[in-house]
Amino acid sequence: MKKLSMDELNRVSTEEFKQQEKLPLVVVLDNVRSMYNVGSLFRTCDAFSVERLLLCGITACPPHKEISKTALGATESVDWEHFPTTKDALINLKSKGYTILAVEQVDTSTPLHTFVPAEGSKVAVVLGNEVFGVDDDVLPLCDGALEIPQNGTKHSLNVSIAGGIVIWEIFKNYFCTKKQA
Repeated sequence: MKKLSMDELNRVSTEEFKQQEKLPLVVVLDNVRSMYNVGSLFRTCDAFSVERLLLCGITACPPHKEISKTALGATESVDWEHFPTTKDALINLKSKGYTILAVEQVDTSTPLHTFVPAEGSKVAVVLGNEVFGVDDDVLPLCDGALEIPQNGTKHSLNVSIAGGIVIWEIFKNYFCTKKQA
């Protein structure tokens, strides 16, 4: 076993990334406080070719030192936009035909591993604040909720970790099953 070199990884340039097929997923950050979490989510969105990242409310926007530290350049490759409120972002997405899903523990949530987006659908996931989760005023604008099943005592994950799990699961269902077909 040997680690692959940068050449062997076949990394694409930022320009090539902008042109390649994207995962039809928009990630919405609802008042995420930590700039390190924001940067980490930029990097995850780059890794899985997410269509767009929406930064809402108090969520910090690039350029910023703390975002750059964890994003490692992904702020240049991932398309992003800031909205004054998460409600504004969701109303905009709804007008464009997106199905909006909160990543939250609610009484009607769908376990993430059972979620398969309908073919041809456009999906947006809302990731909430590190302390309060998805804002209670935002939940009525969502078409449903996804929950990551957990067995531990905390039943809580860091927002960047939760985002990575959700993005991976949707990526896996979209790209990996497509390649096997």
